[in-house]
Amino acid sequence: MAGILHGSAELTGDLDLLWDGDQAQAEALAAAFVAVGSRLIDDDGVPVPTSPDAFLLPKVQFESDRVSGDCCTPALPWGKLAVRDFLNRAHTTADPDGFEVHYLCRADLIRMRRAVGRPKDLRRADELERL
Repeated sequence: MAGILHGSAELTGDLDLLWDGDQAQAEALAAAFVAVGSRLIDDDGVPVPTSPDAFLLPKVQFESDRVSGDCCTPALPWGKLAVRDFLNRAHTTADPDGFEVHYLCRADLIRMRRAVGRPKDLRRADELERL
């Protein structure tokens, strides 16, 4: 989604979320995922109850009837990337009703794509650099 908001023409097959890992937000996250009927699994593919405890993991995968992806925190091993700083530099956009979406700045998104290093991530990083 962040790439699209920066002008990328390449659609992704999932929605990756990055949140700050603040335990005080875990209950609200769990309620939001329950509200949209999400099912959660851990990195080993084991189902995880959609409860606040699930969001204390460094990463949980989610899927619902409309969307799937990863919900990650800075506790996930990001190598040398200062992901918590990425959150502090994130951009915000809102729809007419005031619903806000925060998304990574282009430079941080490029860094993250390059760090992951899969061919599709490198291709998307190259595209973002050309924009």
